[in-house]
Amino acid sequence: MLEHLHGQFAAGDVRRLVMDEFALHKGHRYATVVLDAQRMRVLWVGEGNSRAAIRPFFEALGAEGCAKIEAVAMDMNTAMDLEVRAQCPNAEVVYDLFHVVARFGREVVDRVRIDQANALRDDPKARQVIKRSRWLLLRNRDHLDDDRAIKLDELLAANAPLSTVYLLKTELKEIWFAPSVREGARRWRRWMRLALESEIASVIQFAKRLRKYVRGILASAIYPMNSSILEGVNNRIKVIKRMAYGFRDSAYFFLKIKDAFPGKPR
Repeated sequence: MLEHLHGQFAAGDVRRLVMDEFALHKGHRYATVVLDAQRMRVLWVGEGNSRAAIRPFFEALGAEGCAKIEAVAMDMNTAMDLEVRAQCPNAEVVYDLFHVVARFGREVVDRVRIDQANALRDDPKARQVIKRSRWLLLRNRDHLDDDRAIKLDELLAANAPLSTVYLLKTELKEIWFAPSVREGARRWRRWMRLALESEIASVIQFAKRLRKYVRGILASAIYPMNSSILEGVNNRIKVIKRMAYGFRDSAYFFLKIKDAFPGKPR
């Protein structure tokens, strides 16, 4: 039944895509999912996350279909963006807010939190407060209740490096919500200046690496492809995977994913 419904590739008149990878099995095996961003329909799922692995999607889409693609949202995955640029001559790569901010949380906020905790070995009570603050620092402030928001404010007031990286995390998000590329560029320059002036090694390293992705970040002002799309898809895939725990047939699993995202009618 699933093969009959979703086995044949049919992209239709798709203009904007979302591409993302997800863990297929333990041991760093991945698969890639491609969606029609406007209809929320899974177009293709395949094993791997390399350029060669995702090329069959573009081959199935064909030269005419590839030429119609105007924007592709993705994580900062060099393999994917290189293949998109090679296959879709008119497409703009748009780097996803959720993934970039999550990476900043892992590589910067967590690093500074650990360093600050380690610096307080002579003050066990204060050290425990910082060690246990990970959730507070990574969580969206709008999602905190009043008590946790007060705890966050107290933590940031007491620790300048944590306050700095938290501010930078907040400011980084604002680049994606700029109403124009010009305003986005202004916000980017401000953020980069604050990052480089922070004197925090992990912040400076992250900022310098992020420079080469700036075009795809600013493209979000032209193509505001909401990052919640990817987050919602990933969460749904995790549920499907749990329900099919121990599955042996990847093809069947991929059909289940397609079945979960049949798309909204135009």
